[in-house]
Amino acid sequence: MSEISDFESRIAAALDRIRYSAERLTRPVQTEHAEPADHWPQDPQDADPVAAPVAAGPDPRVAELEKKLEEERLANAQLEERVQALKARQDGRVAELEAAAEGNLAKLARFEKDINRLREVNAELRANNGRLREALEDGITEPELINRAMAAELEALRALRQADATEVDAVLDELRPLIEGAS
Repeated sequence: MSEISDFESRIAAALDRIRYSAERLTRPVQTEHAEPADHWPQDPQDADPVAAPVAAGPDPRVAELEKKLEEERLANAQLEERVQALKARQDGRVAELEAAAEGNLAKLARFEKDINRLREVNAELRANNGRLREALEDGITEPELINRAMAAELEALRALRQADATEVDAVLDELRPLIEGAS
């Protein structure tokens, strides 16, 4: 963006110099304080309006300066169009990135949910296995403990399957644009 600002300031300075030169050429001749024609001030505010040497009548330099002024205006308009196009493209890209970030946050939330569920089920499975181990050490076989252990193991497998499915969905979501772009 600093390059665009630099172009804008350069164009504005050129337009000011051209405007100043055109004003100097349209004023009546002042011969007592005349300055050389090749001396152009850097800043139009620094110029001495009385010291402008101009011949009476239309000057061919006025037409040339007006042509240059029109060229600068055209260049300025083109630069403004470029700036607007760049800004629109940048705004569109920002919107795309924000949408992608929101989608990634939603995926992350699903992953965290699945992982937490998997942790809870595995903790329950470990507790049931511990109780089952204690019962076996004591020589007691309780069918209820075996049923709970089996149910906990099935639930752990379901949670693992759900986590895997979520991961596969995320991979497919990332691959889908690449596949569509290739075809």
